[in-house]
Amino acid sequence: MAIKPKAVFLDMDGTLLNHYNKVSMNTKTIIDELRSEGIFVFIATGRSSAELKEMLPEGFSVDGIITANGMSGYVGEEAVFEHSLSRELVDTVIERARKNKIYYELFPYNEPRMVLQQDREYVEAEVRDPQPEGVEINEWISRKKAINEEIAWKETITGTHFSKFYFFARSREHINNWKIELKQLQKKMDFTMTPSSPHNAEVMVANVSKASGIKEMLEHFGLAGCETLAIGDSDNDVKMFEYVSYAVAMKNAAGHIKAIADDVTEFTCDEDGVCHYLKSNVLAVKTQ
Repeated sequence: MAIKPKAVFLDMDGTLLNHYNKVSMNTKTIIDELRSEGIFVFIATGRSSAELKEMLPEGFSVDGIITANGMSGYVGEEAVFEHSLSRELVDTVIERARKNKIYYELFPYNEPRMVLQQDREYVEAEVRDPQPEGVEINEWISRKKAINEEIAWKETITGTHFSKFYFFARSREHINNWKIELKQLQKKMDFTMTPSSPHNAEVMVANVSKASGIKEMLEHFGLAGCETLAIGDSDNDVKMFEYVSYAVAMKNAAGHIKAIADDVTEFTCDEDGVCHYLKSNVLAVKTQ
């Protein structure tokens, strides 16, 4: 498929990142070449901006980053937009998470992610060895790192500016029951809920998604209405796929994600799938 987009949006986990949470230098080089040809390149991820800094290779650069599934967008260090969960929603969700003993991480802006100290025992228990069957290695590595290095264990939740909740469970039954609980809560409180793997779920402000983040980013650059391409692999990419001109699923994506895409990469995220796709279908067309 020959594509001539003005802007490209790339998911991180399972897309730009391999299953060990690394971006290849080959992918960095292709992105540099696209940008030198006048194509805007953006990241659109469920991860927070703080998480990205240690994952991206030295010298990696894009035109902008949409984080937390559309909750915030940055150009360099400048915040283009930031949405925040209400304190009422935060307190209500934590109370229900505790009753359901569901692993949670609350992400404030400009601070480490938080978990209440009183919930530490059951939260840590969800990440006990061995790695559960069905949990991808990249998610397991991220959860281990969060528990060991990144979570701030708090006596009380402080602050009023929060980007998202992340939830995880060892078993699909546990996380699916939690999703049912969240859907019931949505009848009383307005918010968006989306998964990015069969073992997790994330909560954002109502009507916020990667698609809304793309819209806000395009408007910031004066690119509204231009041809756009997105590459992703998960359920939190569905709204993005519906919004852009061309949707491309990774070879490693689930079947239902591939089914709604316009194209599928020839290679997986562990085989530089993004690099090969952009080189063959975008850069080659642009330079002809």
